[in-house]
Amino acid sequence: MSDPRAAEHRDHLSKAGFETRAIHAGWEPDPSTGAVIPPIYATSTYKQDGVGGLRGGYEYSRSANPTRAALESTLAALENGERGFAFASGLAAEDTLVRALCRPGDHAVIPDDAYGGTFRLFDKVERVWGLEYSSAPVSDVDAVRAAVRPGQTKLVWVETPTNPLLTIGDIEALAGIAHEAGALLIVDNTFASPYLQQPLTLGADVVVHSTTKYAGGHSDVVGGALVVRDLDLAERIGFHQNSMGAVAGPFDAWLTLRGLKTLALRMERHCDNAERIVDLLVSHPAVSEVIYPGLPEHPGHDVAARQMRRFGGMISFRHADGAEAALRFCERTRVFTLGESLGGVESLVEHPGQMTHASVAGTDLEVPDDLVRLSVGIESLPDQVADIEQALA
Repeated sequence: MSDPRAAEHRDHLSKAGFETRAIHAGWEPDPSTGAVIPPIYATSTYKQDGVGGLRGGYEYSRSANPTRAALESTLAALENGERGFAFASGLAAEDTLVRALCRPGDHAVIPDDAYGGTFRLFDKVERVWGLEYSSAPVSDVDAVRAAVRPGQTKLVWVETPTNPLLTIGDIEALAGIAHEAGALLIVDNTFASPYLQQPLTLGADVVVHSTTKYAGGHSDVVGGALVVRDLDLAERIGFHQNSMGAVAGPFDAWLTLRGLKTLALRMERHCDNAERIVDLLVSHPAVSEVIYPGLPEHPGHDVAARQMRRFGGMISFRHADGAEAALRFCERTRVFTLGESLGGVESLVEHPGQMTHASVAGTDLEVPDDLVRLSVGIESLPDQVADIEQALA
């Protein structure tokens, strides 16, 4: 926008708090109607002001749509980035990023407990295309360094916390390793959300989100996002976003925007409830191990405390009575709905080994069969606690 008031508005928001940016960044009230919320621009094409004369830069909604543009600007503001890109799903964002930054024969390092969909993408899609990969624990800086192939590794890809074992990676240290090798650090920030962690400020080159999760927050929309600071990198990603076309539709973008406005409030409640449920699980005889970065005994606790605002709404635990007991627990909960995904206002429970991470069965990334993953929602805490207690009984 060339309006000097718009530039002043953006400059003011850059100094504003997270909650203010979540509500006001990315969109100014419509000058013709005063609408304070971006409309859903349900259009595929736009009238041009003469041949090649684009009005506001819009020509075709695969290339750009005002609702999607508002979401992309908001995401960039919340991650302290320069450009954001919204996609039809988190995996669409990941695939577009890999194609933009890698070529056949290149190499990537991925987590040894990566999200099952990410592993499947690298192992069954990108590897066939010609991209090689190695896995390493994101918590072990030396192991990641050893997995890097100087001159061949183009991406060091980390999740922190990881899904589902909630391993913590030191973003600043990992950025140093990637950059020493001439590679880029990619951080999947889905579990933390922009409210709890901003990887770009710690040295990451690209932030990845499944906006289906905490960003949208209401389990009613599927989406993905990439955010970057470097404008040359943004140009490469933008070209591939337009060329590959897996973009967020205007209604999906609008729903995600609506979710982002309450992200800070929701994340505080997610964290409050999760911390209380961790207290319950730690002292329960049916639980052999609780995995939560907020616990002082968690191996990544100190790093998480340094780079996260709080420790999140995700909990994993291992059932003391084994795999069958873990499955029975998942079937017995009532407030915690049995289902895949996470980050919504409702609590969810799943068995990673047979659900979200079935794709890694039989590989080095296989998860324990007695593992249960909880996505702690924002329901009344006493109801959540009672549900966990009766399911463990």
